[in-house]
Amino acid sequence: MANQTLSTRVAGRAALPAAPRMVPAVERAVRLLDSLARARRPLSLAQLARDLAAPKSSVHGLLSTLVELDLVRRSDAGEFSLGTRPLQWAGAWSIHSDVASAFHELAGDAGPLACETVMLAVLDGTDVLYLGCRPGTRALAVNFRVGGRFPASCTSSGKAILSTLDPREVRALFAGGRSLPRPTHYSVSSVPALLRQLAQARVDGHATDDEEMAEGMECFGAPVFSAARGPAVAAVAVSLIKAGTGEAQRDELLAAIRELAAQLSARLGAAQPVQAQSRPPAPTLQAVALRPPAATIKAPPTGHGTRRTLPKGPRLVPSAPRPAQRRNPSR
Repeated sequence: MANQTLSTRVAGRAALPAAPRMVPAVERAVRLLDSLARARRPLSLAQLARDLAAPKSSVHGLLSTLVELDLVRRSDAGEFSLGTRPLQWAGAWSIHSDVASAFHELAGDAGPLACETVMLAVLDGTDVLYLGCRPGTRALAVNFRVGGRFPASCTSSGKAILSTLDPREVRALFAGGRSLPRPTHYSVSSVPALLRQLAQARVDGHATDDEEMAEGMECFGAPVFSAARGPAVAAVAVSLIKAGTGEAQRDELLAAIRELAAQLSARLGAAQPVQAQSRPPAPTLQAVALRPPAATIKAPPTGHGTRRTLPKGPRLVPSAPRPAQRRNPSR
């Protein structure tokens, strides 16, 4: 009796209740789904078994059940990634999430973007998943919807997020694929070509889908950052019909989507970047003397096949004290 009393009371106080017992199969399934959610590319059965420190036979049984429930997707190569059912749960959760709530609030009063289709997307493997969509007044060739999935390599939102990753991460993400998906003949076809686009997007501060998802349609995407230092957590994009949009309106929409991304980033606690100087320093006399004569470049013919180059936005650079401006000796 004395031993029983000592086991239930410590120093005259009642012992804390024991933690609730978890069902091992459910706990293991949740840890498996967590492993797939953390992975940037599909995982094999052997990799998942190592992550869970469990026999392959047990993990295989879990995977078979989760695939049937659409919680996990199995590729033709026998690798596994998250399925579509978590998106249904994510849709309910996104109503209360910071980024989705802020998107719906800000995109509803977006000035120049008011008549255009605006989307919020996150990266999921080599695809983008749409967490938010505010339809515009003009019909598009592509149906954007919450829970929809498109290849990240040919969407402006996907490329906006990919541009914030290290190029080595991008190569690893697309490793194993002989070629990239090409919805149109304008779509980027290889990883090296994609990396060149991403390098340009880093310079411009936005990414462009110029008829890569659907011919006649153009999209601009800008990355969204959080308080945690690292790659973008999401991206916002605007889609429009090229034939019905003038150059001045394109520039206005591009500036507006960049501003929407900056506002969302600020809502998530991201540090505000400092805009680089838009005008380069004046050249020295020696540089002017060594400058080669300017070549004459003929303007390309106009038409549907002409690929338009947009003006670059201000490049984003880390906050730092400005160095003293040296006086130009030629002045």
